[in-house]
Amino acid sequence: MNAKSVAVRSGLRRTRIEVRQMFTDPQGLAAVFLFPALIMVALFFMRNGSFQDTNYSLAVLALPGVMGTIIFFNGVYTIGEAIVLDREDGTLLRAKATPNGMIGYFIGRVGSNAVTVTVQVIAILVAGAIIVGGVSLGSIGSWFTLVWVVLLGLLATLPLGAVLGALVGTARALFFVTMPLMVVVGISGIFYPITALPGWLQDVAQVLPCYWLGLGLRSALLPPDAVVVELDQSWRHLETAAALGAWAIVGLVAAPIVLSRMARNESGSKVDERRDRALARAY
Repeated sequence: MNAKSVAVRSGLRRTRIEVRQMFTDPQGLAAVFLFPALIMVALFFMRNGSFQDTNYSLAVLALPGVMGTIIFFNGVYTIGEAIVLDREDGTLLRAKATPNGMIGYFIGRVGSNAVTVTVQVIAILVAGAIIVGGVSLGSIGSWFTLVWVVLLGLLATLPLGAVLGALVGTARALFFVTMPLMVVVGISGIFYPITALPGWLQDVAQVLPCYWLGLGLRSALLPPDAVVVELDQSWRHLETAAALGAWAIVGLVAAPIVLSRMARNESGSKVDERRDRALARAY
């Protein structure tokens, strides 16, 4: 067995360990389910509203967007935060010291975050079907669409989060990235069809993975006739697969390169320096 195969197995083992720790720790469970719970409360109060002149509930239309936001925001920010913290406490330095250790680290981080986000999406889907209603998953085609959109969405966002974590120096700096991310979510039309946005914002939204996540999830979860409120009155499955696939390729190619370059610049003295600065701020 070659070194890269060992690194892959190490990454998968890391995924299992981190997932087990997450779902056996009360604080970890709270972190996973608190945001979905708050979102479902908001959707509950939106269930009687309707979108423009249609008969579609705002909550029903927003449910796929909520799932897409969880995939995008948690996929990008959460893994980025984890990498920044691992860099500060020396975890990345230890991974760097192991042959092909960064491969195992990357697989472990992406794998554990993918499982966490998937559990959140399932929780939203189940709770939404019960509380909000209107979810249309009565055919094999709808389930198939849901699965490939979620899978491509994870592949498109998690590597981007790894790149973000590698480029941002500290946890404090990463905090200020949340505002641009929220702006991206806000203008992407992920919560509602972008036909409600100005024309120039529609063009911007279609460059972002958020829009395609929202569109793909709406195509899977909403009744077929809901397509009338979409751009060009089409679910555009081929375009969705192409856009998310392109983002996934960019991220999967860039993330290992950026992480490796960042790891090469890590040293014990830098870890000690960051620890001393953190202690100084604490006191």
